[in-house]
Amino acid sequence: MASEKQKMLAGDWYNPHDKKLQQLRLKAKQACHHFNQLAPTENRERKALIQQLLQVESRADIESPFYCDYGFNTSVGKNFYANHGCTILDAAKVQIGENCLLGPNVVISTVNHPLSAQERRTGIEQAKAIHIGDDVWLAANVTIAAGVTIGNGVVVGAGSVVLHDLPANTLCAGSPAVVIKVLV
Repeated sequence: MASEKQKMLAGDWYNPHDKKLQQLRLKAKQACHHFNQLAPTENRERKALIQQLLQVESRADIESPFYCDYGFNTSVGKNFYANHGCTILDAAKVQIGENCLLGPNVVISTVNHPLSAQERRTGIEQAKAIHIGDDVWLAANVTIAAGVTIGNGVVVGAGSVVLHDLPANTLCAGSPAVVIKVLV
């Protein structure tokens, strides 16, 4: 029988109240809390904490506050920047490419809950991976939903909610986000 963590990573319905998953989230929350309490001048310690928490290819500059559920499920490419208030709910893989910019209060959430109220009462969740290509800019207050892929070179306008895949080299905005124009 699969563990709740195995179910979570496989994209199956799982129980987030499982003790092992709770321990993993607590470890990430403690690391985020520590990171968020560090002075902005404590660059070495801030970078070390982020490198322990996330899978970082080379350089990741993240402003406080920063929050994530697990950390180990998130990988960021070279030259990553996240502005204040970034939240990554990474029960499934979150893969962010190189040269990506996240504006303030960006939310990336791999987690879904059942549509049925009766099923939601059981507490189960499902997580689907999110893939963000290279050279993507998510402006302020963008929300990315579970299972979405964003192509290379995409710009997502402020306040947008991304519910579906976005093609490469496009400007997208709205709720739900749609292609506004192709970028050259």
